[in-house]
Amino acid sequence: MNNRRVVITGMGIYSCLGKTLEEVKESLYTGKSGIIFDQARKDMGFRSALTAHLEIPDLKKELSRSQRVYMPEQAKYAYVATCEALKNAKLDQDYLDKHEVGLLYGNDSSADPVVKSVDTMREKKDTTLVGSGAIFQSMNSTVTMNLACIFKLKGMNLTVSGACASGSHAIGLGALLIKNGLQDMVICGGAQEVNPFSIGSFDGISAFSIRENDPTKASRPFDRDRDGLVPGGGAATVIIESYENAIKRGAPIIAEVLSYGFSSNGDHISVPNVAGPARSLEMALRLAGIDKKEIGYINAHATSTPKGDANEAKAIYQVFGDNMPEVTSTKSQTGHEMWMAGASEIIYSTLMMKNDFIGANINFENPDEDSARLNIPGKRIEKKFDTFLSNSFGFGGTNSTLIIRNL
Repeated sequence: MNNRRVVITGMGIYSCLGKTLEEVKESLYTGKSGIIFDQARKDMGFRSALTAHLEIPDLKKELSRSQRVYMPEQAKYAYVATCEALKNAKLDQDYLDKHEVGLLYGNDSSADPVVKSVDTMREKKDTTLVGSGAIFQSMNSTVTMNLACIFKLKGMNLTVSGACASGSHAIGLGALLIKNGLQDMVICGGAQEVNPFSIGSFDGISAFSIRENDPTKASRPFDRDRDGLVPGGGAATVIIESYENAIKRGAPIIAEVLSYGFSSNGDHISVPNVAGPARSLEMALRLAGIDKKEIGYINAHATSTPKGDANEAKAIYQVFGDNMPEVTSTKSQTGHEMWMAGASEIIYSTLMMKNDFIGANINFENPDEDSARLNIPGKRIEKKFDTFLSNSFGFGGTNSTLIIRNL
């Protein structure tokens, strides 16, 4: 059962670029930015009021009140994304009822319900007023516990908590389960809350761009004049299964997960280095069994921070040298989607691959000495490519690299 092929058969997205795959594809093609200035954050004392713009979905028609009461905003995003992915994968509730379908979703915070619960306890001095849903909303595993119960899933069920690499690790770990015959199908993804409480501490360490006069120009990965990231969020769901299972049920096969590389920097808790990411890249290439010349596009982790982008550029150049494909960071459009990013960027890259284009690394106007060695298009290019590599890195030095091939 070892080394079974793993394929992607469904994708779903809820992001600042759109609420459906079609909307997101159009945004990627046109170079639309999802970044806004949020006055409410300024009123709260934020240094930067920049954020990706998302509406919390109203699920009153889709879910009962008893289901919704357990769901914080990121679980609602994940529900919408998962519904789209299941539909595209031609999966219905009857199939989920009769098979052991797994669930691995990236999430690394649930701040809003925690803050509100503590506020209630402090103000009212009565824990019963917190509400019956608070405990389930406030746990890191809130997304998987909600999705598993709503869709009545019977396979692997847990949350992957790996900072800003969470969504990527979820897909990689799901692929390992399938390769080794432990699951036939896994619903994977990543979700990120967008409320101010979730990222206030980031703002407190001056991690965010303060280019507030022109929000759409604020996220500028690899550009010489970048001054910090812009927070984003939403949810992205990727359904993966064994090739045999997909063929057996007549599923639409979108792409293949060729490999999953990973590493730990073993260094600073927030400042990335070069050696750790390079090892993750090299591991992914080795396990994929392909020459680096076959990689047609690299979706970089690059978040628009001075040190992070520079060190990733160094790592990419160290591994690829003169065999450099196009490199972009879709975070130039979305901001940093954090726990969601590793999953959403697989979807963004796959949409570009299936439609023969590479979206612009918007706001890339002047390279620095490191990014100048990469092949970064500042404008959209029409290009047919069949294999891409996607990086995701996180606090604590956790690194994940996925290689995906078109089918």
